[in-house]
Amino acid sequence: MFETIKEDIASVIARDPSVHSAKEVLLWHTGMHAVWAYRRQHWLWEHGMRGLATLLARLSRRRYGVEIAPAATIGKRFMIDHGMGIVIGETAIIGDDCLLYQGVTLGMTGKHGGKRHPTLGNNVMVGAGTIVLGDIHVGDNVKVAAGSVVVHDVPADTTVAGNPAHVVRERTCPMLRLIPLSRDIDENIRWSCAL
Repeated sequence: MFETIKEDIASVIARDPSVHSAKEVLLWHTGMHAVWAYRRQHWLWEHGMRGLATLLARLSRRRYGVEIAPAATIGKRFMIDHGMGIVIGETAIIGDDCLLYQGVTLGMTGKHGGKRHPTLGNNVMVGAGTIVLGDIHVGDNVKVAAGSVVVHDVPADTTVAGNPAHVVRERTCPMLRLIPLSRDIDENIRWSCAL
């Protein structure tokens, strides 16, 4: 547990330029406090204390302005910046190193029962005021622009924007398409693609 907290603090310091120390995160970072509350509630949920987990989730919602269902699955180093107005549904799955800004909803489309909330891959950034709905998959390394409405799967390594969201940028290296897959990739090409 302490290792997870250390990773969370380091993640906030690395990604939030307004935070300068671990002490600031521990004392003032509302988004991180909401995530830690969720982690305790999720542990209770997983260990059969679902009523208590739900009660504590309701209290956390009032305290932090963030609603995370205790049954949701959230990976390591998850960060909520400006933690207000976040909604994460019961069957949502969030990978490692994800970042949500204020006003993000990971909700359902009206389907009742089964998997009904989105799955975010690793290293996904979701901009302020974005709505991601339904049992869809947002791939690894995706950036979702602020104010978008995402209702379809999003391929990895892209940026999406709009209502409904569509791909506005692909972060794949065009130079790699020119090289046969069986050959080793030249180090210069690898560096060019990293820029």
